[in-house]
Amino acid sequence: MIGTGMKSRPSLRHALLCGGLLASLGALHMPVAVQAHDVSAHDVSVERDISGTWERYPEDWAGPDPDNPIPPNGPFKLNEPYASAYDDLQERKAAANLAGTPLANSSTRCLPEGMPTIMEAIYPIQIVQTDGQVIVLAEFLTQTRRIWLNDAMPPADEISPSFNGHSVARWEGDVLVIETQGVRPDVTYYGIPHTDDLRLTERIRRVDEETLEDHVTIHDPTVFAEPYSFTLTYKKSDYRISEYICENNQIEVSDDGGSYLDLGEEDY
Repeated sequence: MIGTGMKSRPSLRHALLCGGLLASLGALHMPVAVQAHDVSAHDVSVERDISGTWERYPEDWAGPDPDNPIPPNGPFKLNEPYASAYDDLQERKAAANLAGTPLANSSTRCLPEGMPTIMEAIYPIQIVQTDGQVIVLAEFLTQTRRIWLNDAMPPADEISPSFNGHSVARWEGDVLVIETQGVRPDVTYYGIPHTDDLRLTERIRRVDEETLEDHVTIHDPTVFAEPYSFTLTYKKSDYRISEYICENNQIEVSDDGGSYLDLGEEDY
């Protein structure tokens, strides 16, 4: 996989991408409790400004081994048969990494990470905020995620499945509460699949001028024995996001010169 227009980033990001395990990366080990934030003593409109370019903090949030990133909030509590399938996947990944032949995933196939992985900001993200929507621009694959403000969630059968799903949001004081549904069935998180019942809830708030937090909860009672929550932390950056195009390495050319798209079989 070759990225074009990519500026030099810290070595950790390069190691993660070259390892071909970007789509399964976890998030920062941080307390997940959402603390009450008193907004009565200052201007709420200032705290509601989450625009800017943001990078994950601290830099070494993936842990000492980028090929085996630390789950964001400890082990996943999964129902069967998902628990056994996840354990088997971890064994296959470890063996493949040791052999120098890492398993293919969405990253190595030049496909978007999907929710919630896009918010993990393996490369920086930029948030653009308007009266009607919040737009997340991810440098990796030049992705765009749209969050519609003060909209009702459409009925499930009216949502076209997409990598990032359909997101609606509302402000509760200085916290932006986001609900997401309709994530494509082939999008996984740490290699864990999901059902049509998947619901993602985020609570984003500006901690201070330089710090942003996104508290994420995954709801899918068929797969997860209990909701799985974690907190992503970002620091504001003056980095200018550039175009990052993953050159399509999936096009095969037949003997007669014709071309076709070979997606192959994703290992997880």
